[in-house]
Amino acid sequence: MFSLIQLESFVAVAEELHFGAAAVRLNMTQPPLSRQIQLLEKELDAQLFIRSSRKVELTAAGQTLLPSARRILDLCTKTELDVRRVSTGDAGSIVLGYTAIAGQAALPWLLRLAREHMPGVSLVLREAVSADQFEALSRGAVDLGLLRPIVSRPGVRTELIFKDRLVAALPEGHALATGRGVRVKDLEGLPLMMYSTSEARYFYDLVMRLYESAGVTPTVTQLASQVPALLAFAAAGLGITLVPASAMDFAPSGVVAEELLGPAGLADLNRADLHLAWNENGDNPAADRLRDLILEHIASEDIPEAKGSLPAHVHPARHLH
Repeated sequence: MFSLIQLESFVAVAEELHFGAAAVRLNMTQPPLSRQIQLLEKELDAQLFIRSSRKVELTAAGQTLLPSARRILDLCTKTELDVRRVSTGDAGSIVLGYTAIAGQAALPWLLRLAREHMPGVSLVLREAVSADQFEALSRGAVDLGLLRPIVSRPGVRTELIFKDRLVAALPEGHALATGRGVRVKDLEGLPLMMYSTSEARYFYDLVMRLYESAGVTPTVTQLASQVPALLAFAAAGLGITLVPASAMDFAPSGVVAEELLGPAGLADLNRADLHLAWNENGDNPAADRLRDLILEHIASEDIPEAKGSLPAHVHPARHLH
């Protein structure tokens, strides 16, 4: 089988039609070049050039070989570049997990960042609740996750990238929809659309802590694993729910939001932050590069904070950009 150096030597001579010029182009002396051509001709059992003291010409066999030799060399060059790009994170694919609300609040910003800095990388998006994302990250089925830090898993790291909090989502026209906020204590006895303990444990525990901080017990009447379903319940007038402030930008009509008020320390307790998660033992250079881009962007500016469609008295807060 012929070698790449033999094909490179052949193409150089075929294009220059001069052994001396071809040798200079390949940064070698003429005798080794002639030897490579001889080896190629022997391997193919065909004469590729007609040589005379005045000129070098391609034979019919040489003319047949030339376009194929160029394609082979081009393919080798492209393959080398592709492998290098993948190894440095400039190419390849990233499997990105995200929660339903993260897909609306943070995912568009992340996709723009990837498109701007990593145009050669494709993103495979998988919506999943936080618990399922942690499992997928542990197994290596997902490279990066946008999730709520429900638990800690060995080998899976998380970093805060977006500040959020729960707000009360009420049916439009509800007595507590005053635009001045509501005390958690005032929610006592109201039918609560609540998070599933199996699929949305993070939010379930957070809601329970908020109610307990006010000394009240929630009256749970419906369960759901995703925020859009809870908002749909509220829009239908079935009760109230507590959702991330960022979700209110995408709430259905017929739902209004109120800030949660309560005893000192409620603001510190009311954290529904979004984290970036990854497996420390991951071996995807593109995912590593995107993770570093996200963390560098966050480190260079204040961590963005959700505002949501809240009453006008609420102070402005930055969104991801």
